[in-house]
Amino acid sequence: MNNRVTELFGIEYPIIAGGMVWCSGWRLTAAVSEAGGLGLLGSGSMTPEVLREQICKVKNATRKPFGVNVPLMKPEAAALMDVIAEEGVKIVFTSAGSPKKWTSWLHERGIKVAHVVASSLFAKKCEDAGVDAVVAEGFEAGGHNGKEETTTLCLIPAVRRATTLPLIAAGGIATGHAMLAVQALGAEGVQIGTLFALTQESSAHEAFKQRCLNLQEGDTKLLLRKLSPTRLVKGGFYSAIEEAENRGASPEELLQIIGVGKSKAGIFEGDVDAGELEIGQIASLFQGTAPQSVATVFQQLLSEYREAKNLLA
Repeated sequence: MNNRVTELFGIEYPIIAGGMVWCSGWRLTAAVSEAGGLGLLGSGSMTPEVLREQICKVKNATRKPFGVNVPLMKPEAAALMDVIAEEGVKIVFTSAGSPKKWTSWLHERGIKVAHVVASSLFAKKCEDAGVDAVVAEGFEAGGHNGKEETTTLCLIPAVRRATTLPLIAAGGIATGHAMLAVQALGAEGVQIGTLFALTQESSAHEAFKQRCLNLQEGDTKLLLRKLSPTRLVKGGFYSAIEEAENRGASPEELLQIIGVGKSKAGIFEGDVDAGELEIGQIASLFQGTAPQSVATVFQQLLSEYREAKNLLA
């Protein structure tokens, strides 16, 4: 499976674990890298001090490449970048902001940059900014989404047409069959979130994992379009947001309902009713299963990929 993505990051398989808030701690990151993919720490839920500690733990657990995802809208983004450079991390995935802001700074420090987009327009801006790879994330993904609400199967060929950069597909990808499908559309790698968020090594609370592993089709929905479109799991927090949006609540009122620490409460602390729960649509595919190890997930992904490829041969 050697291609531009594996060569760029020095990995065996073009499989990246999304850097998810409250899920992507050092255990998940190291396990994915050890399995031959690229693990990413999710700095969106970390202070600079916590990020430094997590980076050191990953280094102690694996000698293989790993990276950090940095949401550029985070107020502490600059401090996080300083920690990344000081600790010698060589791969950064940026999101939720302009790729121009940090790409040159990171390149000057020998750091490779991938940027997450939700449209072909922003993919082209990534190329203009000089990033090394682009992640095109479709509407199916959990958490924050693009305002365009473009599905993965529509987004990938559009981005492939717009840029020559190494292309990584994300959103609704959780099987080897899906890996082959997006490869046929022009992707050279995949970024997987939901599947890894629900593994044994994920730092998410067990109650959150169990809730997500019992979702049915339609149990997630995109809300908060007035702020930043976010895919949420139906529950108490979801219902409060939906009720407010249905009566025309202002962005300011929605921010009051969201408050502080709701995603931590839901994902990390396990308050599956009042907390904010974010997961992708694909979670329902695994209804009734139990959390698996990262090693098992990789075995299944690669087996399914080869099986699907043989069927089409």
